[in-house]
Amino acid sequence: MQKIEYLTRLTNAGVVAVIRADTAEEAVKLSDAVIEGGVTAIELTFTVPHADVAIATLTEKYADDDTVIIGAGTVLDPVTARLAIINGAEFIVSPSFNPAVATLCNLYAVPYTPGCMTPTEIQQALEAGVDLVKLFPGSVAGPGMVKAAKAPFPYLSIMPTGGVSVENMADWFKAGVTCVGAGSNLTAAASTGDYAGVTKTARAYHQKLVEIRRAN
Repeated sequence: MQKIEYLTRLTNAGVVAVIRADTAEEAVKLSDAVIEGGVTAIELTFTVPHADVAIATLTEKYADDDTVIIGAGTVLDPVTARLAIINGAEFIVSPSFNPAVATLCNLYAVPYTPGCMTPTEIQQALEAGVDLVKLFPGSVAGPGMVKAAKAPFPYLSIMPTGGVSVENMADWFKAGVTCVGAGSNLTAAASTGDYAGVTKTARAYHQKLVEIRRAN
């Protein structure tokens, strides 16, 4: 049931913020700004120094908010996946598919979302028990890849990451994605310390998601 709950919260969130920063403290501050704007799914990447500490801080901080879900990104191996899960990560994201990570996540009932680009990778991920595939890089694949993949895999749940903007979100959802991942397009203002700007952008993403879902 835990895995289903986490997947439901991810789906409900609709937009997953990919958080990259130079320190764990900055990552937490950036995550707070994003959540304040209404984007409540956080993928805190392991390119952040001491990412496990940031994940633990966020999961404790938002423990009583069932709309917020905190996960780990750029997870390349099962050791990192276990470290993330121990520190509270509720989903695991990778830029590529790793069967050992899939096995570990299945063991602990935590959703694993690996990056896939080809039908072969997608099938391997599904066979390993993956429920949500990350189409990566989305900027290269485009919404057309979603339609193409869902022809042989009509039951496939897809999260494109890379190149997703407020302007093209509707195209992705129209193509059939379950949710989207947004990185620098969402968090760019933080590079100049403008966290209020990040919140404003997050609010725009959230509002666009609301409009898309109302239209459907």
